[in-house]
Amino acid sequence: MPELPEVQAHAERLSEQFAGAVLTRFVPFNFTALKTALPPPDEAYGQALRRVHRRGKYLLADFGEIHFVIHLMQGGRLLVDTQQSSRPRNGQARLVFAGEAVPALLLTEAGKERRAGVWCVRTSDLAGPPLDRLGSDAATVTPQLLAELFAHTNMRVHGFLRDQHHLAGLGRMLANEVCHRARVSPFAMTGKLGAEGAAIVAEAIAAAIADGLAYERTRTDMSSSADRPGRVHNRAGQPCPECGDTVRSVSYSGYTVAYCPTCQTGGKVLADNTTSRFLK
Repeated sequence: MPELPEVQAHAERLSEQFAGAVLTRFVPFNFTALKTALPPPDEAYGQALRRVHRRGKYLLADFGEIHFVIHLMQGGRLLVDTQQSSRPRNGQARLVFAGEAVPALLLTEAGKERRAGVWCVRTSDLAGPPLDRLGSDAATVTPQLLAELFAHTNMRVHGFLRDQHHLAGLGRMLANEVCHRARVSPFAMTGKLGAEGAAIVAEAIAAAIADGLAYERTRTDMSSSADRPGRVHNRAGQPCPECGDTVRSVSYSGYTVAYCPTCQTGGKVLADNTTSRFLK
């Protein structure tokens, strides 16, 4: 699933290209694409796109009184659509703008789950669904706030970082990278990290996001997290760039936790199965 750096950089690119374009139509290609009934999308017709911005992993297309809130989920992309085919491959929905020279925006989703979609939301109601489920944005979290969140919710730090109810915008890759930068075990308990640990993790979050954004801003399209360079993510079996130890991993059905034993777990190698007794 695209994370904060991919989504932020893509929002910046789309704003630069489409700001001022006037919306003429919203075309869903299946019944799951539009997640809301009211307000209807046509309330934004004739309105110019002010900007595309971001909240967590959501893209927000601002048409003044109406926002189109777009979640890409695992396999979704919001693409510049110059062809405007009547049956686009993996097409979920299309935003069409006035003027023959202006391309459309096409929401696609690979795979069969069809979970990506669009919420049509009044700007005055953006604090409601679906954004009301999100925690503080990871790009602006402070050490003080993170310490409060850690104290309030005692859970493994890797899972905490991935949980959008706690921090919005991080995912599997950034959770791996943040834990490595902070030199904490991915299975350390947040309740035991304290204010000092929270400050270290907050600094690691800011650094990991900054590096990710710097890379994404060099691109002309949205990458996947697998494309973005990392220190430990997708590097199991390779040397740690900090200490030279071998990067290890613990695999689950849907994701992999990557870590360096020397940097993060006191040299201990964690068994690669979900029944391990995790290091705390």
